[in-house]
Amino acid sequence: MSIADDHSHKAGVGLIVGVDPMSILNSLSDAVIAVGQDNSIRFVNYAAEQMFGVGAHSLVGHSLEGFVSSDNPLFYIIEKSRQADASYAERDVSIDGPRLEEREMSVQAQPSSDGDGVVIISLHEQTLARHIDRQLVHRGAARSVTAMASMLAHEVKNPLSGIRGAAQLLEDDADENGRELTQLICDEADRIVSLVNRMEAFSDERLPERSAVNIHEVLDRAQRSAESGFARNVRFVPLFDPSLPMVFGNRDQLIQVFLNLVKNAAEAVDEQGGEIRIETRYRHGLRLALPGTGERVDLPIEITIRDNGSGVPPDIRPYLFDPFVTSKKNGSGLGLALVAKLVGDHGGVIDLESDSSGTAFKVMLPVDETGMGAPE
Repeated sequence: MSIADDHSHKAGVGLIVGVDPMSILNSLSDAVIAVGQDNSIRFVNYAAEQMFGVGAHSLVGHSLEGFVSSDNPLFYIIEKSRQADASYAERDVSIDGPRLEEREMSVQAQPSSDGDGVVIISLHEQTLARHIDRQLVHRGAARSVTAMASMLAHEVKNPLSGIRGAAQLLEDDADENGRELTQLICDEADRIVSLVNRMEAFSDERLPERSAVNIHEVLDRAQRSAESGFARNVRFVPLFDPSLPMVFGNRDQLIQVFLNLVKNAAEAVDEQGGEIRIETRYRHGLRLALPGTGERVDLPIEITIRDNGSGVPPDIRPYLFDPFVTSKKNGSGLGLALVAKLVGDHGGVIDLESDSSGTAFKVMLPVDETGMGAPE
């Protein structure tokens, strides 16, 4: 009998006829782990399997220290709960391990009612809630660029056309030095017009037409385009989950999103030894609440573009999706702002993780509810 079954049997109340308690535990988006007196794992739900990246058969019976760093605060919380024989909770706990990327989590530990030293742990990933908070900021930044783009298109492009025309007329009567200056005027006018044209992409507030899209076809297209151009010297490592359902999105816009992210990654790596990993996975039970509203969104499809560059400077990481913010010497700071807008138009979320070993952009998107079929 499992821990969940045993607990329900002894409680004798609160049972729902015809509902398997295990199916309820496995439907939770929070990781649930039960450990014995020696901190050996006695039970994990599906979300815990997803978090550790291995199945229950590889977890149950083994020490939790094999999966979480032995000096992690999680073990203090477990012991505190066990000694006090009471529930104990902490927020903003960094959980990491040999195969586990560091994550900010809320932890709650609760001793089993059997009094056998078993502690049941619930782990709620705070990072997921912060994804939505950041995304709302990114959308606000995109809206500010939208207004600016509309203004610039009207107020800047027309005068520039006149300036360029006047420079071309002056060029006819100018000497060699004068022609160099008039050419400079034309080149700079063209550069500004090109910048304004790029910003005009923000002025289209219409939501994209969406349908079922095979995200792996989108990523393959972005990779092949990059390999034939700006990323020809970069090594690509695709790590795809072939069982993913279709994404509900606009194919052309999604290609633009991931082409921009791959280009950003390619510019961040060295010419020798540069590597970009493109990963996809299904995040079971990922359901986020929009702050200030009753609306909840399901974003189970996660696509990660990971590079092995030197990372984004810490001082600009919180603002990287804002317009005109860039770590590149000659960057315009509009590429990632446009990506944030397009992902937001899809009802998705984008975020980044970065340190000295590289940067990972994570895009989470909704599935196509009409078909729910896996890509062929």
